[in-house]
Amino acid sequence: MPVRRKRYNRIKLVLYENEKSNGWLAEKVGVKTVTVSKWCSNVNQPSIATLYVIADALEVSVFDLLVPNGHAKKN
Repeated sequence: MPVRRKRYNRIKLVLYENEKSNGWLAEKVGVKTVTVSKWCSNVNQPSIATLYVIADALEVSVFDLLVPNGHAKKN
C-alpha cells in the first residue's frame, strides 16, 4: 500500500493556476527542478525564507502557498 504524504503546501496547485512549470519556478528561485518537484509532491518543504521568494515569483501571498491549519491530509 503506498504511503500517503501529508499536504503542507499548495505550490503545485498555485503553479497550475498560474500556468507555470516546475522548471520556470526553479529558475526564478535558483534551485534545481527536482527540488521544486519534491516541494510539489510534499516530499520536502521549502524554508520559510524560500516560501517568500516563491510567493514573490508567483505574485501571490505566502498564505496562498500553505494548506490551512487543520486541513492537511492525515496518514
